[in-house]
Amino acid sequence: MTSRRTFLADVSKATAGAYAFTIVPRHVLGRGYRAPSDTLNVACIGVGGMGFNDVRGVSYENIYALCDIDSNNLDRARRNWPNAKLYADYRELFAKEAGNFDAVTISTPDHSHAAATMLALKAGKHVYTQKPLARTVGEVRAIKAEAARRPKQMTQMGNQGHAGEGIRQIREIVESGAIGTVSRVEFWTNRPIWPQGITRPSEMHNVPPTFDWDLWLGPAATRPWHPAYAHFNWRGWWDFGTGAMGDMACHIMDAAYWVLDLKYPTQVIPESTALFPETAPKMSRITYEFAARGRRPAVSLVWRDGSQFPARPEEYGDLRNWVPDPEGGQLWIGDKGCLIAGTYGANPQLCDPVKQEALAKAMPPIKYPRTEGVFKEWTSGIRAGTQPGSNFSGYSGPLTEMIVLGNLAVRSGRTIRLNPETGALLTTGIPSEWVMPTYRSGWSL
Repeated sequence: MTSRRTFLADVSKATAGAYAFTIVPRHVLGRGYRAPSDTLNVACIGVGGMGFNDVRGVSYENIYALCDIDSNNLDRARRNWPNAKLYADYRELFAKEAGNFDAVTISTPDHSHAAATMLALKAGKHVYTQKPLARTVGEVRAIKAEAARRPKQMTQMGNQGHAGEGIRQIREIVESGAIGTVSRVEFWTNRPIWPQGITRPSEMHNVPPTFDWDLWLGPAATRPWHPAYAHFNWRGWWDFGTGAMGDMACHIMDAAYWVLDLKYPTQVIPESTALFPETAPKMSRITYEFAARGRRPAVSLVWRDGSQFPARPEEYGDLRNWVPDPEGGQLWIGDKGCLIAGTYGANPQLCDPVKQEALAKAMPPIKYPRTEGVFKEWTSGIRAGTQPGSNFSGYSGPLTEMIVLGNLAVRSGRTIRLNPETGALLTTGIPSEWVMPTYRSGWSL
């Protein structure tokens, strides 16, 4: 078996020219013809569920390879991209094909994000990883550091709202002074919509014949397969997922993190229903406190999951039910009013209907350039040599850090205190495994 050192050396040689595209002039080929050298070869890791959507999202490029631990997922994807190479183990994909593709999408369960992402980065690839970027603080920091060493590799996390219209509108409205100085932002979601607050099952089950359970576990510790884990229900298990926060906070908290330039909190305060050793609680509320930064005063973020909603703003016009979208949203509170928006920042509205009517007639001028969406922003960045908005080292890494710090606080049932400049954990006694997990043999960062 090839050693990791030899493998990485071979990958490095094979990908030495990965960034050099030989572009044939379009006038030579004829109007409307796209040169093969204009097209990226993309390998897609995880092609079921959201992964299938991600393959479709980049299918204007050449889908060179498909990788999934479930042969049913591969069969479905192969019907759409019949020329793609097929793999079950992404390590084998890199070992055999690293010199043949330019970019990678990673859409596995959360516990495999870090290992697959680091392998792709070290192989010299441009990388798109689904949210959250990784499961733990230590994994996120490792990815962030590796990506920072590789500025010519374009990276993007799959929090698609960051490439959308709504988040830019929110920033333009807030910076126009429409709600004054922001002191607090509240968030809510109907997640979890899978079981949480449960104990490990003890029944025996046979692994489905199309499903490679050992590869699905990847870096996680071995345990018997059970339908309580996969396919869908893995999100609530700490060994595999990141609960409601990991599923939705990369979307719902994105605008506040970006607009308010938040960086590290001073403390993260958890409240929840009963804690369980292996799963996230059924419901939680997490308060993040951020110190003043530059001209921005101190600000608090309050996260609620389990369909808990913040109090109705006094100026809100509808007396019956103020929550515009019970599935998820955000409420910005300033000293001159408040603003409400959806999960992805969509359709931002001032709470006061009179002020909203006036705003709709005179929206702030466009200040932040719009994009063609999360996938096109990534692939256009690859061609232009510019990092997308939710790149790993400059944005989505720090955002994900903030989010998984919330999980660390909830899991431990303790307030997590940090150095707001460096992010160093000041709270002691947190199990090191919860910060940086130990991987199974054969898997590493």
